[in-house]
Parts: sequence; structure tokens; C-alpha cells
Amino acid sequence: MGTWRTFDTTDDRRPIVEAALSVGIDLFDSSPMYGRAEAVLSAAVANLRSRVLVATKVWTPDPREGREQVARALKLYGHIDVYQVHNLVNVPDHLAHLEELKAASLVRAIGVTHYQEMAFPEIAHWMSSGRIDMVQIPYNPLIREAERELLPLADSLGLGVFVMSPLGGGILKRKPSDTDLSRLGVETWAQAVLKWIASDRRVSSVLTATHRRQRVAENAKGGEPPFFTTAQRDLVVRIAEGG
Repeated sequence: MGTWRTFDTTDDRRPIVEAALSVGIDLFDSSPMYGRAEAVLSAAVANLRSRVLVATKVWTPDPREGREQVARALKLYGHIDVYQVHNLVNVPDHLAHLEELKAASLVRAIGVTHYQEMAFPEIAHWMSSGRIDMVQIPYNPLIREAERELLPLADSLGLGVFVMSPLGGGILKRKPSDTDLSRLGVETWAQAVLKWIASDRRVSSVLTATHRRQRVAENAKGGEPPFFTTAQRDLVVRIAEGG
């Protein structure tokens, strides 16, 4: 579950976290870029920390401010399961600090993120460096640049892949027929898109976001087996491309 926008609030998000855990969603991704989200997530997982995985990010060109962001997150969560350098901002300085924390067992895994495909060459550089464990990138049936290099590279190196904004890029404007949904074994087009991504074995986690409890269970069904066959994935692509 992502927390961009949906956890940048003064509302209590514990009901969302509890709903997520009840359907098998146990990883929550945040960032200091998301306003109140880190603190709101911390409050929502209070007394539940052992049941959840927390992924967050450092996001600043200033090394000193970065250390402050990291110290604040560690105070909120105790340890960080996945710490990422957000949007590749000053990777060298932040990565060195995160490596120190990983050696001290305060961080379990390190990664980098970017929301634009033009940043993929730089992401590939850091993937090949041997210094990171995962990446977070955009990927869905309409946004497929990751298939060219990053997904094969992640597979060959054994790196994790988080997919951000899976329902972005205008894909929800598509209107599949009831027959198509039946062939895909899903109830909604959003579920079809999420399952299309989750069916790629190179993807570790698909990050969805919502502030509606009823939507949590609906999204979670996109990650349930059976996963799509090649023919079903091809059908999703045809629908997405307007065919």
C-alpha cells in the first residue's frame, strides 16, 4: 500500500491499515515528500509494527537534511525494512549513509526510485553497482519501458521491484466488456491492471493507495492467484491500447 496523498491527512488511518492486514497487504510505502504521511503511518501501525513492513525514502539534495530525515523515520518506526533514495536525489551521499545503517541492522534493504522513464539509465547504473537491493519504478500495460532493460536486469541480479502508481497513465479510462472481465477472472478493470502487473514474476510488490476501506479488499484481489496466463496478459494489453 502506498501512502502518497491518502496518508497526508489529520485523519486516523489505522482503520485502513487494519483493513489492509486483514486481506494480506502488509507492506506500506511512504516518504517525507508526502507531507504528514510518515507520521500518520507511524501512528496507524502503533502496536502493529511487528506485523508490517515499512518502506520509506530520503528526499533532499542536502546530506545533513537527509540524515535528519532518516533519524526522524527511525524514531517513528524503530527500524526501516526498505529505505529508498527518492527520485535519485543525491544518491551517492544518501546511499553511503544508508549502507552504514544497514550494517548496523537498522535498515534491512536499500533502493532507489524514480517516476519518470527517462531516469531508467541512471537507475540501471545503480542496479549494476551491487549496492542496492531493489528499485521502485512505473509499470503497467500502458507504461512498459521497464520491460526493455530494468525488469530483465532486476531478474538477472536478483533485485526487488516495487511498482508505483500502477493505475496511472490514463489506464482507468479504458472500459472493458463484461465478457473480457469474465475471461480475465476479475470483477473490475482496476483488478485486471493490478493482476497484469503482479503476474510478472519480476515484480515484487504493486503499490496501491486508497483512503476507502472498501477499496482495500478490492485492490488486494489483484494480487491473488491464479495469475494471468500469457494470453490473458495480451488481452489486457489490447484493452489498454484501445483494441
